[in-house]
Amino acid sequence: MAAIGTVWASIMPKGDKDGEQQGGITSQTTQDLKRHLEEYLNGKSYLLLVDDVWSATMWEKIKNSLPTSKKGSRVIVTTRFQAVASACRRDSGDHIHSEDKSKEKKEKIPSKLWQMCGGLPLAIVIMAGHAACNNDKLATKWSEVCKALVPDSGKALGQDGVTRILNHCYNDMPGEIRTCSLYLCIFRKGSKVSRKRLTRRWLAEGFVCEKDGLSAEDVAEAYFNHLVRRKIIRAVEHSSNGKVKSYQVHDMVLEYIVSKASEENFVTVVGGHWLMAPPSNKVRRLSLQGGDSKHKKTMETMNLSHVRSLTIFGSLTQLPSNSLKFGIVQVLDLEGCQDFRQHHAKEICKMLLLKYLSLRRTDINKIPKKIGKLQYLETLDIRETNVTELPNTICQLERVANILGGNKRTRKALKLPEDLKKETMKSLRILSGIEIVEGPATVADFHHLTDLRKLTIYKLNIKKDNKLFEELSSSIEYLGGYSLHTLVIDDESSEFLKSLGALSTPPKFLNALELSGKLVELPGWITELEALTKLTLSVTTLTTDALKQLSKLKTLFSLTFSLNAAKLDPETTAIIEENKEHSDGEIIVPASGFENLKLLRISAPSVPPLSFPEKVLPKLERLELRFSKLEGLYSLENLA
Repeated sequence: MAAIGTVWASIMPKGDKDGEQQGGITSQTTQDLKRHLEEYLNGKSYLLLVDDVWSATMWEKIKNSLPTSKKGSRVIVTTRFQAVASACRRDSGDHIHSEDKSKEKKEKIPSKLWQMCGGLPLAIVIMAGHAACNNDKLATKWSEVCKALVPDSGKALGQDGVTRILNHCYNDMPGEIRTCSLYLCIFRKGSKVSRKRLTRRWLAEGFVCEKDGLSAEDVAEAYFNHLVRRKIIRAVEHSSNGKVKSYQVHDMVLEYIVSKASEENFVTVVGGHWLMAPPSNKVRRLSLQGGDSKHKKTMETMNLSHVRSLTIFGSLTQLPSNSLKFGIVQVLDLEGCQDFRQHHAKEICKMLLLKYLSLRRTDINKIPKKIGKLQYLETLDIRETNVTELPNTICQLERVANILGGNKRTRKALKLPEDLKKETMKSLRILSGIEIVEGPATVADFHHLTDLRKLTIYKLNIKKDNKLFEELSSSIEYLGGYSLHTLVIDDESSEFLKSLGALSTPPKFLNALELSGKLVELPGWITELEALTKLTLSVTTLTTDALKQLSKLKTLFSLTFSLNAAKLDPETTAIIEENKEHSDGEIIVPASGFENLKLLRISAPSVPPLSFPEKVLPKLERLELRFSKLEGLYSLENLA
């Protein structure tokens, strides 16, 4: 009765749910519930999803409670048990694929490959990932896979089936990707992890290097995408450029990886959800995932003198007293750690071999001058902290490639050291979250940073007659001819944004551009950016004419118009009203162009009237509107 009651509770009309019937479900007989289902579904065409059915008997009861329908109704059942799947199979001869496609797939991948998964959802997913990465494998080879996994071909995989499939898929991966996959257990069970955080750590650990003409960063991206395709990791959030922003690992997959990493003494996990035996030899990579005094005592018995990677979740108080004095640590990740004190920062500056240092979302408020001793440092992440300036000594770091500061949400920014003017830090590839405001020590000349790929300015306030104005403009024009791929500028005065149109040579290699401020006219060269995939502009630029210009960008993947509510002053409001009048009262999205646009986002306190003609935005997948006031939305059905 419980199964039928659950089905009825899920599909009953809303009015009944709010009434007395909802409270009386548990007191009703099976016959009463069957009658309710039959009366409600009789004569209707319905699609019913019954998730996670645990027994064939339960399925039989549910099936017998549903009315016979000749209107094309369908029931989808998910289960982890072979008996349930077999019972469902007897009830239906339907196939997802057409007969031809089904035959084609069966010729390549034997059906017994899926049968041996025993109806276990994770086993099927992992095997599908394995198949996706072995498209060229012949049917005979797939038969060998089946024999290797289940010597008795007449049986499905048993209790350890998922582990055996995982082991096979793990051994099938290239060696360098296996190494990268073991590293996944550094992070806690169930956590949502940034793709960039993972790949930057791979680079610092030396797991990835240049290959086949690709940079190490690009190779790391390829390895990450391989793990996604393998279904070892699952994308949970995408950036507006279409790339994976964050991922998760299934609990059972992570359990396998933790076991494998422990077996190979690759990573030692202390605390959290895993009961890992202390390593018999030296600890190489240590992940502290939260714990009590017992875990602290366990660590005190370990040989930690050879730790090269230290990751801490939770509080720094769980550390043994001398833990930040390990001389050979290359990766130190304290992101989100509590109880960070300034003396910790001083201890960190003694880790002379550090390559990767993340203090993101900690309570640090000042970077010590002795950071200049970290000559191997490649990544410094101090985003969402109270650090507002960098010491001059940071300019001594010749290998630093990524400086990540400021706060994207609040636009709190990082002041650069004056010594940057001395043409230092030539290895910089990412300079993010900085401020450039008028002052004698302000730096705006970046000509010497010819490897710079990303420049993000969260706070810009300089006047046109200032030397800084000319230096920054010249730097952007110069670097745009080298390797600058991402440019983000939040201009408080908007004088600089207005001058961008005067650049004699556009930054032609840009694939991401964000211009925030009271910008009214688009830079004339914007339609020449043939590689641009992501564009974010102030809503003050939103006009019919502007959209016509932007529709010529053939590679554009996402287009965003935004305005922070705090910046909606009378001048900005006047610009938006003037744009609306100039566009005859409504903003019309052009019927042609935007050949590859998949995301259109408008986020502002007030959104002007929008109109979508026929055949508009042929590849759009998502329209996102965030507003307090929407003046109109016309012909939205043309997006279907």
